[in-house]
Amino acid sequence: MKAQPAQLPQLLKKGLAPVYLVSGDEPLLVQECCDQIRQAARKAGYGDRVTYHADQQLDWNTVGEEFGALSLFAEKRRIEIHLPNGKLGDGRKVLEQVLPEPPDDIILILISARLDAAELRRKWYKLLQDKGVHVTVWPVDNDKFIGWLQQRARNQNLHLTRGALDMLAERLEGNLLAAAQELERLALLANGETIDEETVEKAVQDSARFNVFELVTELLLGNAQSAQRIIGFIQHEGENPLGLLSILSRDLNLVLELQQAVKQRETPGSFLKQRGIRQPQRARALEAAARRLSRPTIYQALALCSDVDRTAKGFGKLPPWHHLRDLASLMAK
Repeated sequence: MKAQPAQLPQLLKKGLAPVYLVSGDEPLLVQECCDQIRQAARKAGYGDRVTYHADQQLDWNTVGEEFGALSLFAEKRRIEIHLPNGKLGDGRKVLEQVLPEPPDDIILILISARLDAAELRRKWYKLLQDKGVHVTVWPVDNDKFIGWLQQRARNQNLHLTRGALDMLAERLEGNLLAAAQELERLALLANGETIDEETVEKAVQDSARFNVFELVTELLLGNAQSAQRIIGFIQHEGENPLGLLSILSRDLNLVLELQQAVKQRETPGSFLKQRGIRQPQRARALEAAARRLSRPTIYQALALCSDVDRTAKGFGKLPPWHHLRDLASLMAK
């Protein structure tokens, strides 16, 4: 069955399904849905976890063997499989064997980017809908972002003036993960008081001399030296690279769409306006990247984004900052 994130808590109260698919392009909402499933699974005794990342190095035969081997143990387990590009590839055969009769001692959680129409027509997905739950996460529309921001603040017992909300919304440009991090920072500054524009400005000044938004702009402009300097500072400050990653991946895909729109004789200004890009600096950076970067280079940059995501989650030997530095060099070409 299909479900929206708001329906998930009630579904989990009714009982656990053997398999969950959480998909979408909003990392924060995907992560929070998965956390709810994990918490419910732990309460039900599924304490052990095995995690796979479906990149080119994954041997799906090993995943299939894991399903069979678990029946030998008394422990209940969660098997989590990350699908960064929304495609199963060789994993389809494994799921088509497992899903008709899922093991009682396993809960499978698939964590994916948005699935394309072709994947939704495949046999494995139909089996999943029959046996489990697909939680579809959709982006928050630009005109609803302020409302989302206000509601999340209320959930954290934060009170913001309208001016503070407007300032945050303009700065965050619809990025939910960055918004969540900013609200956590504001909660420390507010100390129970109402948050106004001055408090937001102080949070901006205290957060860092550089921020991820500046870094994305420098990457799009191909300013490698400046980008490398900001990467070093953000790394030193202990920032989570996943916040940067969601912004950069979004903008790289926007650049691809902008290039296609220009080929169809649409003006960059018209395209960006339709996409809600209001800040002149960001618009100029996107236009510059669309003119300067070839499509193969952008695809290679997106692949490096996947490497950053994988290593930030504990996969691979190199740190995510290594791949970010490679990304800065690549985008300067």
